[in-house]
Amino acid sequence: MTMNHHHALGQWAEQQALRVLQQQGFQLIKQNFHSRFGELDLIVERGNELIFVEVKARSKGSYGQASEMIRPSQQRKIIRTAEYFLICHPAYEQFYCRFDVICFDFPQKIAKTVQQDFSKLRYDQQWIENAFTL
Repeated sequence: MTMNHHHALGQWAEQQALRVLQQQGFQLIKQNFHSRFGELDLIVERGNELIFVEVKARSKGSYGQASEMIRPSQQRKIIRTAEYFLICHPAYEQFYCRFDVICFDFPQKIAKTVQQDFSKLRYDQQWIENAFTL
């Protein structure tokens, strides 16, 4: 896969996940928060909940489903980045925090050389709440 294809699919998946979260009443705090430990795709809040969301998208031909792609080493990076976010933003320290994963699995192989409107393709969406914990 070319970087452009990966990037386009990742961007689409993050926007789609954000739409799903906003439909459930969540507000975006930060997208693509970086630290020296890693990156958080989406950080959203609703009431006193703060959710750190990892977004995954996979097409046929990739190994495994999107939800299986978050290994313990990546979980540790996400957790450390979330801890860093909370240090940088102490107003959220008292919030209930959790780690969710939103996955998009495309059952078909996606052409890598064609500009795609991924929303026109068939896909399965899965929102895993409390996918992992500290």
